[in-house]
Amino acid sequence: MTNPTTSAARREPAPTPTTSDANEHWQRNLAVCMFGAFTTIVAMTLLLPFLPLYVEQLGVKDHAAIVQWSGVAYGATFFTAALVAPLWGWLADRYGRKPMLIRASLGMAVAMALIGMATNVWQLVGLRLLAGLLGGYASGSMVLVATQTPKARTGWALGTMSSAIMAGNLVGPLVGGVLPPLIGIRATFFAAGAMIFVAFLATAFLIREKKKAPAAAKQRGEPGGSGWAAIPDKRPLVAMLFTGMLLMLANMSIEPIITVYVATLVEDPQRVTLMAGLVMSAAALGSILSASRLGKLADRVGHWNVIVGCLAVSALLLVPQAFVTSGWQLVVLRFLMGLSLGGLLPCIASVIRHNVPENVAGNMLGYSTSAQYTGQVAGPLLGGLVGGHIGMRAVFLGTCVLMAAGAGWNWLAKRRQP
Repeated sequence: MTNPTTSAARREPAPTPTTSDANEHWQRNLAVCMFGAFTTIVAMTLLLPFLPLYVEQLGVKDHAAIVQWSGVAYGATFFTAALVAPLWGWLADRYGRKPMLIRASLGMAVAMALIGMATNVWQLVGLRLLAGLLGGYASGSMVLVATQTPKARTGWALGTMSSAIMAGNLVGPLVGGVLPPLIGIRATFFAAGAMIFVAFLATAFLIREKKKAPAAAKQRGEPGGSGWAAIPDKRPLVAMLFTGMLLMLANMSIEPIITVYVATLVEDPQRVTLMAGLVMSAAALGSILSASRLGKLADRVGHWNVIVGCLAVSALLLVPQAFVTSGWQLVVLRFLMGLSLGGLLPCIASVIRHNVPENVAGNMLGYSTSAQYTGQVAGPLLGGLVGGHIGMRAVFLGTCVLMAAGAGWNWLAKRRQP
């Protein structure tokens, strides 16, 4: 059978290669990015089980102070990561995505090793801030995969990337619960740094990024300017920023109340923490299983359709979570909600990629990452505030209203698209 691409190449000169063309190394790039994103997310979350113990080792003795410093140390990384994500995206557009991944993996490896050498709690918080500033591998890898993968496979590739990121969120606390009793807390940080250094080597020597020709944007008729000025229709981007923030807010809103809520459902106090851990892991497991499949579905039926459907289903699943009578009911419902939410991250990135010029894709995906981190910080704050002053059921019902509003807004935004 004659290859139409080959026949066309005989009739006219080959076009200038751009990032929108298929990169022959995209599958290898995807594999390396999945490994790097997984290892860095594991490193960022593994300290959850033993963070209060480490804070106590660093000289904090009062129980309330231990809890307070643990919260500050954990949130510090996400705070600085949200601030610098657009900057790293802009630099990726300007100098290439691979250099940003090399910077992030090496910076995270060094930061993790230094955290293991902290001698007081101020150093711990400072180094966690540094990790957020230097990191960004997961978001950077999403940018590289989004811009280097053939557009027809973008949804599937980004869904696979999301599965790796969710798997890191699931495995990190498990690793943090197993390693410290075996090798010690400080050695656990050193091991995490070594694992990220392996990701740095793989990124440096295995990833092949297709560079964009300087005049490529003009040849394709992309708008001039940079940043927001380069985007002719900003409505899809604004909708995706809101959706990304909503996704993380919905995931994180029950974090402050989950143990207390589970305690009202479980009769045996010894099983409360176990059941709470299962509830927290269920949503992540569901997202891991569904992300690549929903991404592949979105490539066929449209990314907007999957986003609206995922938000609507999630809103419906939140209602029975407010009225469960046993812990296992909550585990099942959170798992189903994870299945529905798994398609959002890849679809958000795909819609952004298809609606912004290539020369600002990294910058805009960086803004998307910042919006998601905002939801990750705001979710626990709002959940704790509503749960403490109104009631725990109100957290689920309030989040349901927000998800339904998000589904409606995306449906209207989709209708306005040409």
